Amino acid sequence: QCTYLEIEQAERTHAVVLSRPAWLWGAEMGANEHGVCVGNEGVWTREPLGEDEALLGMDLVRLGLERGSSAREALEVIAVLLERYGQGGSCKEEPVPFVYHNTFLLADRTEAWVLETAGRYWAAQRIQEGSRNISNQLSIGREITAEHAGLRQRACSQGWWNGDGEFSFAEVFSLTHQPTRMEAAKARYRAGKELLRQHAGHITAETFMAILRDKASGICVDSEGFRTAGSMVSVLPRDPTLPCVHFFTATPDPSRSVFKPFVFVAGLKPAPQVRSPTFRDDPAKKIPRFQSTVDRRHELYRRHQAALELMEKDQERGQKLLQTLRDLEKQGLEGMNALLAGTVAPRPEELADLFFDCVEAEMKFYT
Repeated sequence: QCTYLEIEQAERTHAVVLSRPAWLWGAEMGANEHGVCVGNEGVWTREPLGEDEALLGMDLVRLGLERGSSAREALEVIAVLLERYGQGGSCKEEPVPFVYHNTFLLADRTEAWVLETAGRYWAAQRIQEGSRNISNQLSIGREITAEHAGLRQRACSQGWWNGDGEFSFAEVFSLTHQPTRMEAAKARYRAGKELLRQHAGHITAETFMAILRDKASGICVDSEGFRTAGSMVSVLPRDPTLPCVHFFTATPDPSRSVFKPFVFVAGLKPAPQVRSPTFRDDPAKKIPRFQSTVDRRHELYRRHQAALELMEKDQERGQKLLQTLRDLEKQGLEGMNALLAGTVAPRPEELADLFFDCVEAEMKFYT
């Protein structure tokens, strides 16, 4: 049972860790036990938006992670399900539908892909070197590695492409007149690309954390009633004997959040402090949907929010708290860097408790 649709179950699914809006089934981003990571972004294209309830892009993120043991396999899972069920339905917990199509970043220890969609149509690009970012717009041009079998025929039949010359997915399927939010996305995409270029050749987990905290670029948002919700950075070593490490904030505004490490091991200790409450009469599940609101904040979120308010009211105390949180994050990073360098070998039970312990430590500072 996905957010709106029920689909056939897979014979087996992989363990996943997800960062997701609490009201829906899917995820904005996450990882699985095989070191596959997937994240998505909304896009608006020439293909009409389906308000009929279908699979959300966020459902596809989770399905790709649950059913794909490599980035390529996750991409194939998403492409097949997209063609079969389509994408659509509201992506926001509000009575007025908010609908978009999706682009995805997929990576594992050895490969990285960008998958972009327009309705049931899609194009994918394998990233062979360097860095790559996505940001609420189509970005695959002529470098298409794989595509929907009917993609070019669709473009011709709609009069978007005359069949001559090289085919560019972004040029052919992007809207001629972009919504205002797409214009902002262009600047954000360019800024992200530039920040990655500046660090080319020596990008670390800390580099990504700094980029995700960058407010000038619009990558980290905390204005106009909108705040970057959750952030994730993953380190996927090529050496299969080393574990993949996934850092999650589990709280909004990464510039004032702590990235906490998570490693897949047996006997993981659950972290109820970052699980949102469930509701018997959930307004997201009752038809018509979203007619009432419920408080979905988890315990860490509530404490973090109170701390943010304090930071804004009392600058001096706020700075002290922020410094304490940064020190906590630094400890986690140093520990994980030592683990990845092979200089320490923590006991499996230490890794099983790691994320829980980091969340607990953060909660203490908030009180």
